[in-house]
Amino acid sequence: MAKPSEHLIQLCRAAVEAEREATSQPYSKEGWAPWLDASEKFQRAVTEEAGDGDRYALE
Repeated sequence: MAKPSEHLIQLCRAAVEAEREATSQPYSKEGWAPWLDASEKFQRAVTEEAGDGDRYALE
């Protein structure tokens, strides 16, 4: 099992918190933008950290 970096853990937590905030309100493009941005940053970081390894093990 892969061990994610502290940076990756922080990005994941930020994405989860942004999701919680976005889904606590009625949908709006502006309201969901922070969640989508945070999720994209997290997914990009997972791909980078995994390199040629198993990115799914990091998630």
